[in-house]
Amino acid sequence: MVGAASAVRKRAPRPRAARVPGAVREELAALGTQKLAAHLEARLAEASRAYARDRYYESQTILREMVRTAPGVAAVRELYGLTLYRLGNWKGALRELRAFAELTGSVDQLPVVADCERALGHHARVAEIWSELRTAGAGSDVLAEGRIVMAGSLADRGRIDDAIALLGRAAARHVRGPHERHVRQWYLLADLYERSGDIPRARELFERVVAADPELSDAAERLAGLR
Repeated sequence: MVGAASAVRKRAPRPRAARVPGAVREELAALGTQKLAAHLEARLAEASRAYARDRYYESQTILREMVRTAPGVAAVRELYGLTLYRLGNWKGALRELRAFAELTGSVDQLPVVADCERALGHHARVAEIWSELRTAGAGSDVLAEGRIVMAGSLADRGRIDDAIALLGRAAARHVRGPHERHVRQWYLLADLYERSGDIPRARELFERVVAADPELSDAAERLAGLR
């Protein structure tokens, strides 16, 4: 993928803790012997640590084998899908994250699914997922992720004004103590304003981004280029 929406998406989602939760340990224990369960738990924790350290190929190698052994364990399918996403394997990530959603009923990874569809040029599918998120009772962070991807999809097709309108209400206002979701939306909106030729608005938003998170993507360089 290319573009500002991809830049802000690349930091998310962040990995979960390397320690395997109790519910996942129970799922693994149901697969066979205690020895097998202990082995799978250790391997899942190892894959999680590799993911957390950006060692995605290492995580992929571990999880590829785990999916063969434990295809019904949602945590395995989720982490494998996120790993494939980070490696740019959009079709593989879609397969795994759809399996995760079917196993759990969770909508938490739908923004990642949408981003994969966007990368594959399936913009109608991105719009369908965004509609689903809006009616599924998703949390604020998940909704923000979905909004970023949808705005990026619109921008990919040259619909800059529509992308700005989508982000405008959620991202244009000032927020005290902004969360990560606010900052990423500001970044994308700043990029869109720059592309539309509204440099003052772009500068204002990049200033907010740099003040809140100087390390986000290339925000500091983008701001310097607008001065």
